[in-house]
Amino acid sequence: MTAVLDAFETPTAHRSLEDVMRHTGLARSTAHRILTTLTQLSWVRRTSDGYALGPRSLAFADWEHTSMDLRHTAGPVLHELQIATGMVVHLGVLKGAHVHVLDKLGGRFAASVPTRVGGRVPAHGTALGKAILAWLPPEDVEVSLRHQMGRMTARTISDLNVLHQDLRRVRERRGLAFEQGECFTGVGCVSSAVIGADGPIGSISVAMPPQTPLEKVAPLVADASRRVSAELDPRRTTVPTPDSHPLHTWSKETLDSILATSSGRWM
Repeated sequence: MTAVLDAFETPTAHRSLEDVMRHTGLARSTAHRILTTLTQLSWVRRTSDGYALGPRSLAFADWEHTSMDLRHTAGPVLHELQIATGMVVHLGVLKGAHVHVLDKLGGRFAASVPTRVGGRVPAHGTALGKAILAWLPPEDVEVSLRHQMGRMTARTISDLNVLHQDLRRVRERRGLAFEQGECFTGVGCVSSAVIGADGPIGSISVAMPPQTPLEKVAPLVADASRRVSAELDPRRTTVPTPDSHPLHTWSKETLDSILATSSGRWM
């Protein structure tokens, strides 16, 4: 399948069955069978003159391109943030129920944070994830996480209603997300989202030992995310915050459930 997809060198390339056979060296029946499977899964689509990349392939390519642009733009800012804090700095992007780590800059605490570039962490249990989730419509959060809220530690939030309340607090703090030992025992973290033209495209975090006051590092994290957001969209004079999240985006069922869990104190 990988060899077949490699036959489409560009997003707009069109290939006949014979083109794919020549590129891959596969027998006609094998190439046709694989193309049929890829078409059924939306990685490839049929065209009048053969085949082209499908919506899943194009969406993945666009995500990869956006992620690499973000990593390149954020690089200098992440380096400055790591030097200023001496802690572990992460850059991540949300993909489904997980945050994919695009970059990690370590300090003396790096060995205690079991993350790696190219790895992923659950969005609901990390400040990296919650900084982005706070910007999303609550219904989107529920669709992504409803069956994905496992526990990593005893402190992990594993209930959607409790998570919604935590995301409300992130919005009240103008986008700053905190967590203490929710993903890894003995690791605290503060994060803020990077905002593009259409909303959050990633987040920056600083991870540190639990005894370190997160509030002292938070302004530096917020400034780093603001600078990267401004660099990505220099025409914008201000960077928005999620603190005025519109209440009407919540469904009646979601709102009733949250209010019941919090005994009315959520409002």
